[in-house]
Amino acid sequence: MVTPPPPWTAPPNAGQPFLGKKLLLISNLTLPYCGLDLIEQLLQDPKLSQNKVAKEGLGDMKLLFEYLTLFGITGKISFDLSLARGLDYYTGVIFEAVLLQQDHEHLEEPLSVGSVAGGGRYDGLVGMFDAKGRKVPCVGVSIGIERIFSILEQRLEASGEKLRTTETQVLVATPQKHLLAARMKLISELWDAGIKAEMLYKKDPKLLKQLQYCEDTGIPLAAIVGEQELADGVVKLRDVATRKEVDIPREKLIDEIRRRLEP
Repeated sequence: MVTPPPPWTAPPNAGQPFLGKKLLLISNLTLPYCGLDLIEQLLQDPKLSQNKVAKEGLGDMKLLFEYLTLFGITGKISFDLSLARGLDYYTGVIFEAVLLQQDHEHLEEPLSVGSVAGGGRYDGLVGMFDAKGRKVPCVGVSIGIERIFSILEQRLEASGEKLRTTETQVLVATPQKHLLAARMKLISELWDAGIKAEMLYKKDPKLLKQLQYCEDTGIPLAAIVGEQELADGVVKLRDVATRKEVDIPREKLIDEIRRRLEP
């Protein structure tokens, strides 16, 4: 059960320029009494209602939350009067994006790395560098790349998933020498069908090296064409994860690859 907060009391400096046009963007968390309800409560405060700047700021926030309601995302937004940025050129709404928990249900504990992005509105910053001092309305955001990478690494480690370093779906391989032309012909057919395929560009790579490349980069399928496969009119399709191989008639190869790549 959630207990409603006590009636809000205006701070001693309520008559000063309002500094509360602030927004905290929270991922996967619903905070009651920190959105439109709080704004309505502040608008009804007798002291704040006499402050023109405060009323203007709260009016902007009310309009923002009305738009957020239309987008259906108010459950992930919190109006936080304590939020502050370390730079003084902001002239309007400021915001931060904070990751509080993982999307994966099998993880026992949520990961919390704090703010992963932050920014706000600054209408006077560009004018500082303009000879005529013209105001240029701007909104900017900075993203914490290192923290985001940290999140991704922890997700992969917790889920046991292997990080793919390529979008390649199929590696075209050959087990014997002098089959470069056969590889090139098959990879051309896969490209024409819209399948992301590649091959090792060494003239006669060893089969083990080709298969190891698939495992190292996370390529899910290997299409192997050797002398026997060429004679039989088939392609040996290998599931890299299970290492199971099956001969597929050449004319049915595209359909079989597409079937296996379906999510």
